[in-house]
Amino acid sequence: MKFTMDKIKQLKVRVEEIKTRKTENGDDLLMALHAAQEIFDNSIPIEAAEAISDALEVKMNRVYELSTFYSMYSTRPRGKHLIRVCESLPCHVVNGKEVIEALENTLDIEVGETTKDGLFTLETTSCLGLCGVGPVMMIDDKAYGNLTSDRVKEIINGYRGEKQ
Repeated sequence: MKFTMDKIKQLKVRVEEIKTRKTENGDDLLMALHAAQEIFDNSIPIEAAEAISDALEVKMNRVYELSTFYSMYSTRPRGKHLIRVCESLPCHVVNGKEVIEALENTLDIEVGETTKDGLFTLETTSCLGLCGVGPVMMIDDKAYGNLTSDRVKEIINGYRGEKQ
């Protein structure tokens, strides 16, 4: 539990910094949720949500509402790398389904799951805004377009540090 308490202390410091900046749009809560995900390895555990609620004097249901509404947040643990693959119509018609299947086979998981080594979490998204180079996936903040099954394997192996 000490590990978690150290992270909670770190989060409280970050939230205090956020509060002193007085964001233009009053987005302190969203910024605090981003900070929590950075500190807690891509997720927002209940302890972090409670710390944010207390520090910002925001009701817990509001913290939970935002942390579960936006797809960029997760209350469940995620892998080190978050893979979002587009499943919208433009990507679907250019073999998007095959790309999803290639990711599932390469990672040995299904959409919504995390690899056993904790390296990857695979999610689908409605659109990444890169329809002209579909099918598309995003790993963390980096987009990859014009995907094929072979290209997917090459990219994943690169993240795993394997020789290509």
